[in-house]
Amino acid sequence: MGKNLTTKILESHLASGEMIPKSEISLKIDHSLLQDATGTMAMLEFIAMGVDRVKVELAAQYIDHNLLQTDNRNADDHIFLMTAAQKFGIYLSKAGNGVSHQVHLERFGVPGKILLGADSHSPTAAGLSMIAIGAGGLDVALSMAGKPFHLPCPAVMGVKLSGTLPPWVSGKDVILEMLRRHTVKGGVGKIIEYYGPGVATLSATDRATIGNMGAELGATSSIFPSDTRTREFLISQGRGDSWIELSADPDATYDEYDEIDLSGLEPLIACPSSPDNVVPVREVAGTKVDQVLVGSSVNSSFRDLMTVCRILDGRRIASHLSFNVNPGSRQVLENVAAQGGVMMLLMAGAQIHQPGCLGCIGMGQAPGTGQVSLRTFPRNFPGRSGTKNDLVYLCSPETAAAAGIFGEITDPRKLGDLMAWPNVQNPEKYIVDDSSIIFPAVDSSKVEIITGPNIVPFPDFEALPDNLAAEIIIKLGDNISTDTIMPAGNKVLPYRSNIPAISQFVFEQIDPEFHKRAQDKGCGVIVAGDNYGQGSSREHAALAPRYLGIRVKIAKSFARIHKANLVNFGIVPLVFKNPSDYDAIQQGEILTFSNIRSLIANGEREIGVESQRGTITTILDVSEKERKELLAGGTLNYVKQAK
Repeated sequence: MGKNLTTKILESHLASGEMIPKSEISLKIDHSLLQDATGTMAMLEFIAMGVDRVKVELAAQYIDHNLLQTDNRNADDHIFLMTAAQKFGIYLSKAGNGVSHQVHLERFGVPGKILLGADSHSPTAAGLSMIAIGAGGLDVALSMAGKPFHLPCPAVMGVKLSGTLPPWVSGKDVILEMLRRHTVKGGVGKIIEYYGPGVATLSATDRATIGNMGAELGATSSIFPSDTRTREFLISQGRGDSWIELSADPDATYDEYDEIDLSGLEPLIACPSSPDNVVPVREVAGTKVDQVLVGSSVNSSFRDLMTVCRILDGRRIASHLSFNVNPGSRQVLENVAAQGGVMMLLMAGAQIHQPGCLGCIGMGQAPGTGQVSLRTFPRNFPGRSGTKNDLVYLCSPETAAAAGIFGEITDPRKLGDLMAWPNVQNPEKYIVDDSSIIFPAVDSSKVEIITGPNIVPFPDFEALPDNLAAEIIIKLGDNISTDTIMPAGNKVLPYRSNIPAISQFVFEQIDPEFHKRAQDKGCGVIVAGDNYGQGSSREHAALAPRYLGIRVKIAKSFARIHKANLVNFGIVPLVFKNPSDYDAIQQGEILTFSNIRSLIANGEREIGVESQRGTITTILDVSEKERKELLAGGTLNYVKQAK
């Protein structure tokens, strides 16, 4: 029986375990990716390990999130990251050079490699047939120290693509169709592998868009074969020698199957406030739009932005709305400029911003009260934009440009009445400029790491005690995102390297007094519904609650990355055995965890919890290694003890 491509790549990197879905495996990592919102803490964690130099093939640090320098804090973090990168042999992409996963696709991606990234949208590298996995900063720091990455072996969902996308429909509509079918929980514990004759019709950057938003499915990663389209992109980047052909065997099998006829797709849009609230654009056409944002984390490649340029060429955006463009990289901006796209945007009335994450992470570009914002971004979780009760829709560049012209949500196929379909293709040869990438120093012995006053050492956490008595500090519903747990934006992000300061913002959007109650109690529990911790890889959503005294989280289910981050920082992730217990349990109750240390040490899967109504049975579904990390009070403690 033949093997699928995912299995081939995972097996070639297997450090331990067996390829049985849900059993623990560990993988050798080729590339490590950090960005500045997660990188400062990850770099502090790496320094705490006492390793002289990174031990992966390639490690890259990107400055793409905290770009606003409204005071000293972001600038201090940037110089810290620059000097630490030089010290430890890490490539450094400077502020303004672009979004981490876009630049990595352009300049560093190699087919068949495994990348571990402290950014949940690292699977953008699927566009180059890499298995790229989003993880917490500590896991990435461990990979840079040469440690394998541990995870439950994913199942593989095979999605067969056939046909060709019709005019005015693009890669964004493919992944929105996947979200419409499978929801934000549909990819949990899976790698999505695309195959079939339709794959060859998609460019590397279309595939990157689909891979990027596989994170919104909850997927571990996504993957496409490495074929002639992969080769043409690498050649266009001057890196043709990195190409190898990779594909599934003709008789490959998958754990799950789906099929999409590309020719049958139409323009789709995700309505507020979840990426899986997807409907055809025509169903919400006519809704007035106040703001349009193109680019940033996804749909920020040359093909995407140049398509918008061609649609706007010779036209003006509607007078009542703002139209913003965030290039994915300096390279994208330079190549769009070379083809006249910048003037097309400016003459249409668009605002062009520096390459970076910006509005996608809530770093500016927030919409006004009650305003509708159309974005080509990957996420529209409540309040992520920086505006409470926001109305954010997710769409393709074509749909965004149509809204810009007509001033309302418009099926982009209506543009066919005004103009011919642009059918933009990526350049055969990109203008390449790596001057904003600082290459690692060969001899770093004299490099001094510069640490500003906002960079606070990693906090010490105690081991798990024998018994716990803790109050339920907050009870939450389903699909709580890391944006809700630990907000981003220009007010919060500058504190990423200062855990005492950033901890004051935990659950700020929904419960501004949470941090005070948690600190006052000293030992707390959080209760939640399904898919708790979906969204970004930000480990601060686990680290900050741990700093506030949260020792246990009980949920109906956890998102993969967040669950791993909880273990990393010594928070016990328990799941209700009987979902009805979730309904009965109330905020403010005191829960008792008797002999919890012994139960975890002895490998018990069922953990009894005493409540005021009797015993609640919970499940602890973690590996033997994770049990040891929980007992130690977190992964860093465990690593230090193992030395």
